[in-house]
Amino acid sequence: MLAKPPDPGADLGCIRVLGLTRSFDGKRALAPLDIDIGPGGIVGLLGPNGSGKSTFLRCLVGLVPPDGGTVRIDGADLVGDGLAIRRRVSYSPGELAVYGELRGEAHLAWLLAGRDAETLGRGRALALEFGLPLKSRLRTYSHGMKRQLYFAAVMAPRVRVRLLDEITEGLDPSKRNRVHELLREDADAGTTILLSSHNLGEVRRVCDSMIFMRAGEVLSKESADAVQRRSRSLLRLTYGAHDDFAAIEQVARASGVRDARRRGGRLTLQLDCEDPRAVLAAVCSASQLPKPQRVEYGELSLEDLYRELYDAEVS
Repeated sequence: MLAKPPDPGADLGCIRVLGLTRSFDGKRALAPLDIDIGPGGIVGLLGPNGSGKSTFLRCLVGLVPPDGGTVRIDGADLVGDGLAIRRRVSYSPGELAVYGELRGEAHLAWLLAGRDAETLGRGRALALEFGLPLKSRLRTYSHGMKRQLYFAAVMAPRVRVRLLDEITEGLDPSKRNRVHELLREDADAGTTILLSSHNLGEVRRVCDSMIFMRAGEVLSKESADAVQRRSRSLLRLTYGAHDDFAAIEQVARASGVRDARRRGGRLTLQLDCEDPRAVLAAVCSASQLPKPQRVEYGELSLEDLYRELYDAEVS
């Protein structure tokens, strides 16, 4: 029986990475990475500073040549300087560099050089929606305004894959919410978006799944719902440094706690379920126990998530 020929459209809208590595001056920046994303949806690339997020994205578009491995995006292989991929994706870097003497409109056109007039028109319309003064020179722009200009440029092309590095950094809450809305609309229309960030709360609001990185390695990939469920399994209680933590932990474990970890005056309890009320009632009503100074439930910072769920410290 003849083998079935490969489907030429199977990789459209997908990011396929196998064994990707990169080192700088003998120091590993990316371990062998295997990542498969898409088509469609928003994937958050999460990790603290120095985890390899930006290096990974730069490798995907050929701005940083990998030492080894393969990359295929939207059906194009990473070869040479990556031009074949850059023609098929839009990319916004984490570190912004602008020509200060250029006016906003001219700089937008420069960012979209090689794209058609329709693309430039969409970029200009989005920049105006954000209220950017396109007739002003970039040296008069704030950091957030420069970020919005880059966002207008990265969203303008009609492509199947977008790679965004810290796209909301420096934006005020209203502009950040509008960016989230536009990303969601774009993903719902079928675009695959890989969004790098170190802000867990922000990514959790907009992403369908998350890839967690640390020291150039992929720690795990999880759905946004799974991360939310794991967050709801943690109850954090803050006490005085000299309180009887052994007694508190004993009562907590008897009321539905699988695990307990103490760091300084904070006790983190991993619950058997997503309802903390039974545990709270037990530790707060026991007459022999001190009352917690602070109770936290259902929300985690990125540092908390790494530390409490993955047993990993971030700096």
